[in-house]
Amino acid sequence: MYHYTESGLHNAWLENGVARRKTGYGMATSIQEVDGLHKAIGRALAQKGHLTDTEFRFLRKELDLSQDSLADLMGTTEQTIAQWEKHGKIPKTADRLLRAIYLETIHRNVKLKEISEHPADLGRRDKEKMVFRDTDHGWLPLAA
Repeated sequence: MYHYTESGLHNAWLENGVARRKTGYGMATSIQEVDGLHKAIGRALAQKGHLTDTEFRFLRKELDLSQDSLADLMGTTEQTIAQWEKHGKIPKTADRLLRAIYLETIHRNVKLKEISEHPADLGRRDKEKMVFRDTDHGWLPLAA
């Protein structure tokens, strides 16, 4: 299992799809189809309960939004977004809105009611392991 910390998440693990080889500069790691992997991670995060600070940051970056542009979109300040990403304590409305924006971006047909029906899962933390597998159909999350 490869601990995928390059994503900025502390709880992302890859079962396969990783190649390691020795180079003149040390060990090199390559990951197959990183864009597909990031979509699988983003989808898994957007369909879970309340986001942690690092998960919130991951989705924002996957949407290619700066803290300032996300703040404008959410009607808040850049400093507020920075505080959420540093300390957590993300309001439910902001959490749900970011997940909805992410799902709308990748699926183009999100059902907002389904997102709001997920349990808050406020006790979930970065240490809850998420494992992904590279398959013939792209990266998929493994059942917990």
